[in-house]
Amino acid sequence: MNWKTFFALLSRDAHVARRNMLPLLLQTMIQPLLFTFIFGRVLTTSGMMPPQYKAVLLPGIIAICMVISGIQAVAMPLITEFQFTREIEDRLLAPIGTSWLAVEKIVAGMIQALAAGLVVIPAAWLLMGSGVKISFERPLEFAAMCLLVALLSSAGGLALGCSVGQTQIGLMFSLILAPMMMFGCAYYPWSALTPFPVLKYAVLVNPLVYASEGLRAALAPQVPHIRLPIVLAALTLLDLLLLTLGLAKFRKKAVS
Repeated sequence: MNWKTFFALLSRDAHVARRNMLPLLLQTMIQPLLFTFIFGRVLTTSGMMPPQYKAVLLPGIIAICMVISGIQAVAMPLITEFQFTREIEDRLLAPIGTSWLAVEKIVAGMIQALAAGLVVIPAAWLLMGSGVKISFERPLEFAAMCLLVALLSSAGGLALGCSVGQTQIGLMFSLILAPMMMFGCAYYPWSALTPFPVLKYAVLVNPLVYASEGLRAALAPQVPHIRLPIVLAALTLLDLLLLTLGLAKFRKKAVS
């Protein structure tokens, strides 16, 4: 492990992210914030939805922004570097192990995911107006959830970036990311799927379910949610699985 090279690569990715901060934030946050305004402000103010729904929605919006931001931050550059610019060849020549090069990309993705989650909290809160009953009385649980969700998104981005071709980017969004958001319990709690028992247990393969439910447990414990120990165990297992899969695919792709 060459720490100097590792931090140099991380600094380079941070510089690129700073230069593209506004487009990245707009690309990641515009759709979730529109949902926040319509469902959390318009429908609740008009009386079509109860004000308590704001506490259900906000943790889910944070989860979506973190997951999508981390995936895009890792997967999109990887797809370009491996297949279009071939920039990955220069990075592979750096005095650092191949696996550590992938780890650097994961760390950079985690930082962007955490930044997106922290930025969306005040933005969504302002859009919803008063009556958002969330609390930060469980800071350790909230911090643990944020780190696990950030690792989930960046490790998932590594696996996707090494599996999806440049011509399949649209397919990735339509067949993977869009269903993941709709069935990720971001806009509703997992318990709302009780009338649909098959769907209720089928969605448990979706990592976003645990991200949304875990953030609800940390920020809005009064809202029905999956028990936090189960969420933490599931996220830890998914993180290890995606990390192992992503590193293996990155090494295979780098060699080929």
